[in-house]
Amino acid sequence: MAAVDLLARQEQSENKLREKLARKGYQEEEIGQAINRLEEMHYLNDEDACARQFVFLYEESRSSVRQICVKLMQRGFESSLVKSCIPADTFEREKAAAMRVLALKFKPSADRQKMMANLYRKGFDSSAIRAAVDEFCQNEDITD
Repeated sequence: MAAVDLLARQEQSENKLREKLARKGYQEEEIGQAINRLEEMHYLNDEDACARQFVFLYEESRSSVRQICVKLMQRGFESSLVKSCIPADTFEREKAAAMRVLALKFKPSADRQKMMANLYRKGFDSSAIRAAVDEFCQNEDITD
């Protein structure tokens, strides 16, 4: 019941669910039985959950693909499972997300190096960083 209650509140990976149940004091055997039952009933499926969460973060956030991967791995999903969700071509999405980050933090007249360093720290790809900063700074030329 505790496992179902945790899943009702938020979608969990198997690893995170095991960890939370262990913290609540359940024995490993009980946890294993609960996990098996949840998988049989299709309440717990790491592949589907990881894919859903990746798509949501990929489409709705301004996080880099690298940040999204780290976040999902922190939620207990296996690295190989997370990486299998990454689309083949992410350049345009990365550039658009980087542009949103720049728009929230900088003015187009800001120092390009500071903008690039900020995006780099957030895990964006270097080619997407250059393209986003170039386009963002061009917006200043258009508005002048």
